[in-house]
Amino acid sequence: MNAVHTSVERFETDVLLASGERPLLVDFWAEWCAPCLVIAPVLDGLVAELGGRLGLVKVEVDEGDNMKLAGHCRVRGFPTVILFHRGEELGRFSGARSRGQVLAFLREHLEGFDAAD
Repeated sequence: MNAVHTSVERFETDVLLASGERPLLVDFWAEWCAPCLVIAPVLDGLVAELGGRLGLVKVEVDEGDNMKLAGHCRVRGFPTVILFHRGEELGRFSGARSRGQVLAFLREHLEGFDAAD
C-alpha cells in the first residue's frame, strides 16, 4: 500500500476523515532533513507489512502552504510523526526511530494493536 501525499487543502479529507476507517501515521518531513530520509523506509516498510491495518500520509513541509499545516499541528521539528485515529491525535514522536521503536509506539497508543517484531 502506497503512502498518500497530502496538503493543507486536503488534510481534513486525507487524515481526519480517513482516520475513521483505520489508524494513520502522518509523517511531516522535508527533503533536506537527513533523519526524515532515515525514517521514511521504516514507515513505508512497516505499513506494507501490516497490509492495510495502518495507513501512511506524508506531508512535505516545503510544498505549498504545508508549513502552515505543520504549525497548526504544533510540529516543532522534522521528522514528526503523528498517529491519528477516528479524527483524533493519539500520540506523536519526533526524530528517526527503528522499526521496533515505531511498533512499540503503536502498541502504546492503539488498544489491542499487535504486529510481529
